[in-house]
Amino acid sequence: MSRFLRFILIMGLTFNLSNSGSSQEGPKTDRKPAAAGKFYPAGADTLKAQLTELFRNAKPRSAANLQAVICPHAGYVFSGAVATSGINQIDPDKVYDNIFIIGSSHQASFMGASIYNKGDYMTPLGKVPVNIKLANELIKANPVFSYVYDADLNEHSLEVQVPFLQYHLKKSFRIVPIVIGSQSAQTCKRIAQALKPYFNDKNLFVISTDFSHYPPYNDAKSTDKATCDAIITNNPDALMNVLGEYEKKNIPNLATNLCGWTSVLTLLYMTAGDAGISYTPLSYMNSGDSKYGDHAQCVGYWSIAITREAGAAAAAPAEFSFTKEEKQTLLSIARNTIVMYVKERKTPEVADKNFSPNLKMHAGAFVTLKEHGELRGCIGRFTADIPLWKVVQQMAIASATEDSRFLPVTAKEIDKLEIEISVLSPMKKIFSVDEIVLGKHGIYIKKGYYSGTFLPQVATETGWSKEEFLGHCARDKAGLGWDGWKDADIFTYEACVFGEP
Repeated sequence: MSRFLRFILIMGLTFNLSNSGSSQEGPKTDRKPAAAGKFYPAGADTLKAQLTELFRNAKPRSAANLQAVICPHAGYVFSGAVATSGINQIDPDKVYDNIFIIGSSHQASFMGASIYNKGDYMTPLGKVPVNIKLANELIKANPVFSYVYDADLNEHSLEVQVPFLQYHLKKSFRIVPIVIGSQSAQTCKRIAQALKPYFNDKNLFVISTDFSHYPPYNDAKSTDKATCDAIITNNPDALMNVLGEYEKKNIPNLATNLCGWTSVLTLLYMTAGDAGISYTPLSYMNSGDSKYGDHAQCVGYWSIAITREAGAAAAAPAEFSFTKEEKQTLLSIARNTIVMYVKERKTPEVADKNFSPNLKMHAGAFVTLKEHGELRGCIGRFTADIPLWKVVQQMAIASATEDSRFLPVTAKEIDKLEIEISVLSPMKKIFSVDEIVLGKHGIYIKKGYYSGTFLPQVATETGWSKEEFLGHCARDKAGLGWDGWKDADIFTYEACVFGEP
């Protein structure tokens, strides 16, 4: 992002690409505080007094089954009130296996993420143990992780969270400090895949980020609201779209919407598609609200709680599957919806109280209608901020009445229709067509305002080669010409496809 590069220059970040993937030794010693006396008081008594005041005015605990919290990392006089409202959602009596603290580097650029594994973390309130064994295991098992000496040396985003935890938690705890040095969404996805096994009730994730940097006061408020609204959809694409949109708005002095966007994106990649997960905004202010700030150039701060519904299962895996009963439920919803809507222009009510997590997860889906084996309508969406069964219901109506290639389905045709549903995995941008597996991957081709897609089954049904699959999609669906895919963005996705007998 060009605006992010400007932000880097403003913040004085340095690039140490020679450290990429390295495991530089550095001193094997506890990490000394670098932000004490700058972002928070260096004296233990003064720090305790400030924390006491901040927590006294923090929002009361209201989040049950907390899995993660997004908190700001500016100086306590600016963002402490927002941060403590987030940390206050943690059950102070709970014992965690680990608290993962994740932040995006402000000091150095390097490939992947660095995990501090050389000692414990020190603050004026004392020492916090680092789970060095787990840190080493993660580094050994995942090439995306390493130890980079410069990553933690002067980084404040992780450090400022630690005194909040020391003050608030009554039980001892240990941390896994992770600094993300890459600016790649694909790298964030790899980090998320490595950490997702730990995203459970036994661990807590603290995601450290501030929001907008340096726009005027009212612009900061509107920008921060848009970014927060995107985050709470639990959809990585929604966040990336908002960041891209604001990149083009040319808001005065706006260097970035979200300085820790890679950290938040990593969290979203862990939680996307999990119907039991909810994102709840807790508190907002910006530096202009502080007596030490002004309204000309502001930095925004949100705290957001990420909770899991009691009894809800974890997110469906990327290659998800459905039981026979779940498939039949979705197909019945699609058919009953088409029948009622075509005949009465009404949408049937559905009681979802006893639906499985698969039916309630947020996922894109296409509904395809065929008549005597010939296509009669097909419309879908790639992402969703509503449960899957609702997506199927909406797309069933759209396929029957809104596909511009066909006249609307009539009541006389309903009994002749064959319904097929394709539930989609999240899209992945690819950088080589060699990554496409015919029959497994659907494709989405986009260039400017033009776009088109083919579901995975299209390649199987037509018998096309990979070049034909791409060419027909680019020409016939996206309107880019036969070779239009060659300089367009290409995304792949997978689908769980099932239809009526």
